[in-house]
Amino acid sequence: MEHQEQKLKKLLQAVQNNEMSIEEGLEELRDLPFKDLGFAKIDQHRELRQNHPETIFCQGKTPEQIQDIMAYLAQHHMNLLGTRADEKAFRAIKEVCPNAEYHPLSRMVVVNRNPVKKNKGLILVVSAGTADLPVAEEAALTAEVMGNRVECLYDVGVAGIHRLLAHNDKLRQANVLITVAGMEGALASVVGGLVSRPVIAVPTSIGYGANFQGLSALLSMLNSCAAGVGVVNIDNGFGAGRLAAIINEDPR
Repeated sequence: MEHQEQKLKKLLQAVQNNEMSIEEGLEELRDLPFKDLGFAKIDQHRELRQNHPETIFCQGKTPEQIQDIMAYLAQHHMNLLGTRADEKAFRAIKEVCPNAEYHPLSRMVVVNRNPVKKNKGLILVVSAGTADLPVAEEAALTAEVMGNRVECLYDVGVAGIHRLLAHNDKLRQANVLITVAGMEGALASVVGGLVSRPVIAVPTSIGYGANFQGLSALLSMLNSCAAGVGVVNIDNGFGAGRLAAIINEDPR
């Protein structure tokens, strides 16, 4: 940390002396710094590099650890996310972030004190079945908090494909689509064949024994015959929501 502080002082001095532009200084700062809490090293400049602050993956962390991380981040960022959070994690966060909200279906904690401007394009989250909703909701909420207009189309799996085809107009209105499915994961290929926009496929661990906790859906999506389909990891709703937000950003 001492080395990082010295480099930061030199950068500030260079900018003040007109030896470096503000833009050049910001570019240098993209790699600095992090806060070492002992049990965690918090990346303070992720928002500068990636346009969103650190997101806390709560599963496996103690409530005390989660609370300490969130308390520190809350001093520096307006909007925060905690994923895979249970009620204990939420109560711990609530003590240091009184306006935190818990979304039990997606298992997410949101601290949204300064809602960001909505991107123009629509992100549509499409789920095969009701059992896929926790992952679908994680994707939708992630994209929404990151400043996107999000709509959801649930329980339209290929076992009753007429349910999906009834929403053809909505599918084609979306700028980015997230398809969430377990079992054999066929929904991604079907949606990919209906639209001209990027499709982010999310395999879920929902299914009977031969589903292998989502492996069958993952392999089906990776082998999709529809062009324009990309795949994230099993149950990774957050990753899908973040990727959709990046694709949906207004380049202007």
